[in-house]
This record gives sequence, structure tokens and C-alpha cells, in this order.
Amino acid sequence: VQLQASGGGSVQAGGSLRLSCAASGRAFSTYAMGWFRQAPGKEREFVAGTNWDGTSTYYENFVEGRFTISRDNAKNMVYLQMNSLKPEDTAIYYCTSFPSHTVEGDPDYWGQGTLVTVSS
Repeated sequence: VQLQASGGGSVQAGGSLRLSCAASGRAFSTYAMGWFRQAPGKEREFVAGTNWDGTSTYYENFVEGRFTISRDNAKNMVYLQMNSLKPEDTAIYYCTSFPSHTVEGDPDYWGQGTLVTVSS
């Protein structure tokens, strides 16, 4: 399984970014997908997840309605739209795939990460 994340970059606080993740190697539409992040000096943390068909989504509390996860099973893509970005959102963002159709347990595959930097 390969997960290729893109879309990271540098933005000012209040700005927006859209992360994309292209998946290959297994039946994409069968598995839940998620985004995690790791800020400098901090542990990796869950950001958002979506079940196999996108009908259920989950967000960590710090998202506070600013991010939206979505997926396009026809294109084997998952996205993270991030609005109202804050400096504390600065991190490497990882695309992940879960081993089942729901967001539960730990992901079994991780992408290489894409860096998001938010300046004040």
C-alpha cells in the first residue's frame, strides 16, 4: 500500500490549505482513512478520520470545526480541507489507512507526510 500526501506549505494564520492523499495497493473504498499530525517536539496525534464510504467522519477536539475530511473512492483520494489555520497547527501531516472499514484502532499504513507551517 502506498499513500502519497501533498498540499502542504506555508501560510499565515487564518489561511487555508487543502491536503490530498493518493492511495494505491489495495481496495481503497474498503478501508477507513485518516490524517494524523506531528508537531516539533510533540507526539503524533489523530486529526481526522473517515469511514469507508465517507458517511461517518471523526475529528479531534482541537479541530473545532475548522477542518473537513473527505474522500473520493472513484479516484482513490482522501482530502483534508483546513481553514482558519493557527500557528499551533504547524506540523507534519500524515495520511493513513486503517485496517478495517471503520475508524478504529491504529492505522496499518502511513504515508510519508507533508509539512504545514502556519506563521503568525
